[in-house]
Amino acid sequence: METSSRRDRDAEGRARNARPRDGLGRPLPYGAAGVERQPEGVSRTPDETVREAQRLLDAGMPFHAHEVFEDAWKSGPESERELWRGLAQLAVGLTHAARGNAKGGAVLLARGVDSLGRYGGIPAYGVDLAGLVAWARELAGRLPGPVDARAEAPRLTGSSASFSP
Repeated sequence: METSSRRDRDAEGRARNARPRDGLGRPLPYGAAGVERQPEGVSRTPDETVREAQRLLDAGMPFHAHEVFEDAWKSGPESERELWRGLAQLAVGLTHAARGNAKGGAVLLARGVDSLGRYGGIPAYGVDLAGLVAWARELAGRLPGPVDARAEAPRLTGSSASFSP
């Protein structure tokens, strides 16, 4: 049987898997109903980034929130790189934990904590960095164990980054 070496490509010709994805970003079979993917390269203000990522986290879609943070990380000023990278790492850490990959989840949560620790910049756009660090450490400490992405989603802003209701 011959296998095709053709890869899915986006409109610009870049390799991009066109398979639909579930809410945790896992690929589904072609033709399956999936969750709409986040468009790449969207330019948002920092406040829009935080709001959109929180909406996705609250919906139990941390993989998609990670993509929103990744846009900010790649397009924002160098001085804010560690902030957005750290938030993306926390979101993808939650993704892995919810997928049942405890080791990967713990590693990415730790990387996110490290990145946020290196971010010495101001402003943080209302993001409760200390609260998120505490949340990530607490979640990592409970792994392995069942993780519901929606129930475990942190609040990004406020007096503390606590668990969402």
